[in-house]
Order: sequence, then C-alpha cells, then structure tokens
Amino acid sequence: MTRTFRTCLAFAMMLCGLFALQTARAASQADLKGTSVVLVHGAFADGSSWNRVIPILEAHGLHVVAVQNPLSSLADDVAATKRVIDQQSGHVVLVGHSWGGVVISQAGNDDKVKSLVYVAAFAPDGGQSIADMTQGMKPPAWANELQKDAAGFLTLSDKAVKEDFALDLPTAQQRIVAATQGPWFSGCIDDKVTQAAWHRKPSYFVVAGRDRMIDPHLQDQMAKNINAQVTHVDASHVAMLSQPEAVANAILAAARRAR
Repeated sequence: MTRTFRTCLAFAMMLCGLFALQTARAASQADLKGTSVVLVHGAFADGSSWNRVIPILEAHGLHVVAVQNPLSSLADDVAATKRVIDQQSGHVVLVGHSWGGVVISQAGNDDKVKSLVYVAAFAPDGGQSIADMTQGMKPPAWANELQKDAAGFLTLSDKAVKEDFALDLPTAQQRIVAATQGPWFSGCIDDKVTQAAWHRKPSYFVVAGRDRMIDPHLQDQMAKNINAQVTHVDASHVAMLSQPEAVANAILAAARRAR
C-alpha cells in the first residue's frame, strides 16, 4: 500500500466520519423540531440568566423562550409562565432555576408540558412552600446580606452575589448578575404549591455541588424525592451560566423524552 493510497484512504474515512456526524446532528435537530423549551428564572435574577444555554438549545433545533417573572408571588409567576406556555404550539419542556423550581412545580400541570427540569432549584410537593422545606435548617450566610425595600422586595448585596450566588463566574460577569438581578418579594417564601406537577411528569434535576444558596444535599434529597434523572455539576448556584453545556444536555435529554 503506497503512502499516497494510505493518505487518500485516511482522507476518505475522515470525510465519512464528518458526514455521519452531520447526518446524526441533522437527525437530532429534526427529532426535536416542534418542541419548545420554556425557561423560568429564579429569585434575584431575570431571563438573561439563561443567555449561555439558549444558543446551545437553539442549535439543536429547539424553540426557546425565557419567561420574565415579576417575582411578586407564586401566583403571579405561575401566571406569567402559563402565558408563555399557552403561546407554544407543540410539546413543552419546562425548566426552572432556584425559586423557578417552585413555579414549574405548579405551572407544569399544564397539559402541554411533557417534562420538567430543575436546575439548582426547589422542588416542593403539594401543600409545601420554601419555608416548609427549609424549616429547622441553619440560616445560610447570605441571609444576612439581603436588602429589603419599603414594599417588601429583597435583593442580594454585591458581596453575596460574589461569594454565594455566582462564586464561580469571572468578576465582570458577577457584576452583571448583580446589576440585572430581579428583586424577589419576601412573601414568596411562604407561598405553597397546590399540586406538584412532578408526580405526573418525568423530571430531571441538575444538582450544583458548589451551591451556597440551596444546599447541594437538599438538592440531592429533592431530586430523589421526585424520582428525577440527576446530573451533578461542580458549579455554583448559577450552573446555567458557569456550566451551560451540562445544563443544556439535561434539558436536551428531557426534550427527547418529551418527543
């Protein structure tokens, strides 16, 4: 076998591999076409918290919408989420981060929602609130950094964003997170889910191992309780910003299940 022939053979094999990869990617996109992903942000955040995950999902052919929650009550946030769900024409994968996990547990009862994804989130049962789920637990360090306005809305200090909320992001990005945070009404902690959608919908859970906002052990416990397929990431509370590929892969798995 001459060197020229071996070179041509290797080149042909490489082309075949690239063709197979492109074919598989096209097939994957075709399978997911018509499925929508609705992303629900958590407390102290807004829809931009998903900006590193959205391009990955769209590259796989998914239609993606990020909800802008008012963060004023569970009822208000569920209503905002359901308006977005209503606008989707096909199957919906509903994703919630942090407080957003409470929202999707309620809003996920919509018939269009076929699977749920919890990202470093709370996953309450019916009749439960965040206060119920954390009763008896030691208050986290960031609780002392909360700033409450005259209307009862809470924001995190820059120190808490840097040390507790987004500790694995570059400084410049931490500043953006602090500047774009959405004030969260203090009464939300007592709002109870009436019917938890995870009882009837397949669920996925991204557990953030370096989370200082929601204890990773509590996340593991919740994931086990809802019988979720679990992905562990070495990330802070904002895993969707620091580990977007891992979070996107969990959502893609849920989207394929939804189809």
